[in-house]
Amino acid sequence: MSRQRRQHNTSTSNNVETRDMNTLKEKTGNVYESIAIVARRANQINITMKEELHHKLEEFASHTDSLEEIHENKEQIEISRAYERMPNPSLLAIQEFMEDKVHYRKNEDDLFE
Repeated sequence: MSRQRRQHNTSTSNNVETRDMNTLKEKTGNVYESIAIVARRANQINITMKEELHHKLEEFASHTDSLEEIHENKEQIEISRAYERMPNPSLLAIQEFMEDKVHYRKNEDDLFE
């Protein structure tokens, strides 16, 4: 099992939950900055998950030219289903953000006075 799946498989629900905007704002002082941080982290998680899935599925890929030679592999289907059952990257990112597991730098140039 991949590191990404081990980290998130047990503790994150697949269901979307409403979040208190004030709690998001408390983390950075700006709700929009908090959402931008979560969005960037969700993108990182998504890229990692895609790379892991493609790497695992490449093991089953056969380099054939004819469609008749392609057959369904039960292990390949199970791997794909396992990734489909995983929580959405945005849900994972917001959970990490709320648990202070996301490290970010405050960009002083973005502040308006």
